[in-house]
Amino acid sequence: MSILRRTGSAVAAAVLLALVHSPAALAVSAPRLLLDQDFPDPDIVKTESGYFAFSTNTGSGKIPVASAPAPGGPWQVVGDALAAVPKWAKPDGGLWAPDVTTLPDGTFVLYFAAPIAPDGPMCLGVATSSRPAGPYQPAGDEPLVCVPADDGDIDPQTFLDSDGSRYLLYKADGATVGPPAAIWSQKLGSDGRTLSGPRTELLRADLTSEKNVVEAPSVVKTSSQYLLFYSADTFQSSGYHTGYASAPTLAGPFVKADAPLLSTDLLDGKVDGPGGADVVDGYIYFHGRRTSGEPARGLYQLPITFPGGVPRLG
Repeated sequence: MSILRRTGSAVAAAVLLALVHSPAALAVSAPRLLLDQDFPDPDIVKTESGYFAFSTNTGSGKIPVASAPAPGGPWQVVGDALAAVPKWAKPDGGLWAPDVTTLPDGTFVLYFAAPIAPDGPMCLGVATSSRPAGPYQPAGDEPLVCVPADDGDIDPQTFLDSDGSRYLLYKADGATVGPPAAIWSQKLGSDGRTLSGPRTELLRADLTSEKNVVEAPSVVKTSSQYLLFYSADTFQSSGYHTGYASAPTLAGPFVKADAPLLSTDLLDGKVDGPGGADVVDGYIYFHGRRTSGEPARGLYQLPITFPGGVPRLG
């Protein structure tokens, strides 16, 4: 065999190995645009009456809610999920990154971030409804999570483990002169409105590419491990991306993948700053802009599978 052939074979093998170890490189199809309007930080919920999506506040409402009969749509914003801003929150301070979960008795519980009135940090609140689209009524006179040392708590996301235990994951902002952002997990009571036991740190922004930001957690349990999807960098930047980390248990330790799963470059610029990911029913949903600098972040979708417990995009 010639040196040239041996070199060519080595290069081909190296490329193949890189593809195997870089799931993001397998995103062969273009992301599907489900909502061509501002719908940031999407949370997707599958119910007996169809699919529902919730987003950070926009002109469509305090917490806009969209619905669709199937994952691919058609998706349509159908109203405002939250009946009223909770008494502890600043009335016009914004409501961020909602998450909805369903309790065994059929109650729907909505989690969200809002600033403490009059000028406090962002904290996590909770509201309930008998219907997936709402209206959700705020529960309690105080926030569910509001840790002073966190300098703001945002991006709530629930996870129901196979043993029936329910957890709340969220981002601690981290002070601008203190520690970088981190993602925490804490067990929820059976009512979904109380916390149980101490919290556990799952992930911290410790990579240069993350720019001191990790946020928007979402957990998937495969046959072999737990996968924690998260966004990193600042959301206004084209460098905003979605990564993931894996662990043998929900308590960790979580090990970050070597490369992002979703990024502007990996999607060939078709979506700018893909983040806020949520995985439901064989799809990964995320927000992003059509072009750099565009303020509105639409709702996108890609198929996702987990061969060998590793995410693969389609």
